Amino acid sequence: MSLEPGWYVDPADTETRRWWDGEGWIGAPIPVDVTPPDGPPATEQQAAGPGGRPDATPTSGAPGRPGPWPGQPGQPGQAGPWPGQPGQPNPWPGQPGQPGQPGQPGQAGPGMQGPPPGWPYPHWPGAQPIPRPHGLPLASYGARLVARLIDFGVVFLLNAVVNGWFVWRYVEAVSPYLRESVRRALNGDTSTEGLPQIDDQAGGLQIAILVIATALWYAYEVPSMAARGQTFGKRLMGIRALPVEADQPLGFGRATRRWSTLGLPTLLWYCCGLGLLLQLIDAISPLFDHPLRQALHDKRAQTVVVQLPRKRDTGTAPPESADTPGDTP
Repeated sequence: MSLEPGWYVDPADTETRRWWDGEGWIGAPIPVDVTPPDGPPATEQQAAGPGGRPDATPTSGAPGRPGPWPGQPGQPGQAGPWPGQPGQPNPWPGQPGQPGQPGQPGQAGPGMQGPPPGWPYPHWPGAQPIPRPHGLPLASYGARLVARLIDFGVVFLLNAVVNGWFVWRYVEAVSPYLRESVRRALNGDTSTEGLPQIDDQAGGLQIAILVIATALWYAYEVPSMAARGQTFGKRLMGIRALPVEADQPLGFGRATRRWSTLGLPTLLWYCCGLGLLLQLIDAISPLFDHPLRQALHDKRAQTVVVQLPRKRDTGTAPPESADTPGDTP
């Protein structure tokens, strides 16, 4: 189930809020300590005044601001320059230069909290800040990889116990053909006449093995991720998966969507390794995603993986808990 539209803390900058329309972030951010409006931010069409120009708050006579602005009462049709246009003073917050002008960070002029509706919001000067979703640092790719390898080891042991008999029967069905093929290849014989036939049960056994392996992976990962956001490997590495919009459990539906992107391609392993290729692409995708380092399965479920703080022993005192601010919609 998708997140309802509303104002939520921006995971890329926890000091601000933005409007989530159910599919993505829209509009300009506002400070997190400011009470958000009742509805979504005004769009360019909603903010357009007479003649198609955006309406703006009258600022004629304000220090350092030209006026009047288009749409100002008492000045119909008079075109005035907008702050932020080429050659105009008073850049928007976040633009370098002109110290002391209203609009600089911490020195916003009266009534000014961003550019007029419809104008692009200025970019952050210099390097983007490192995201801290819900006040926690993002987990490194190395920690995520080690956690996944640990989980694969656990799933492999489960398959050895549950799936072992099916694997043994499959090997018995194909081994005569493989042994004869290898013997002829070593002798330089390329003929295929007289090769032993593969048992008819081999195809069914292969499908059964893949279905059981997928079901075991699902049973191991989804319930624990739904309740705690952690598998055994993630707990050992001190990392956790959280929803992007709030610090809360994933829930069964979101955990299933997250797993299915990586786990269901296991059923396609018999198609010339297609499933394995899809899983490899998903596994390396966090290396190329910015700024939240989301894998493809994270993007589908709208989750982010964070590094939990280390607990410190203080004698008989209980370990300190991390302050994990975040808004729960």
